[in-house]
Amino acid sequence: MGGASIWHWVIVGIIVMLLFGRGKISDLMGDVAKGIKSFKKGMQDDDEVAAAPPAGGAARPLDHQPVTTPSQLKTGAEQKV
Repeated sequence: MGGASIWHWVIVGIIVMLLFGRGKISDLMGDVAKGIKSFKKGMQDDDEVAAAPPAGGAARPLDHQPVTTPSQLKTGAEQKV
């Protein structure tokens, strides 16, 4: 009773065909195919953008200043006194 036999699936298929008709199901499948093609094209576009070198030329290191921590401030104040 828990398993669905082939006859259950045939009846479900017939009911779906009667409710939606052949035209609507084929339109739906066509829309799904267009969506898959669009997704694949978008994935290829992302790969091309990622593979392209940056427009700014070679990367250069950032200029930075050393950060003083509270422990460094205490040792500096103790040395002055």
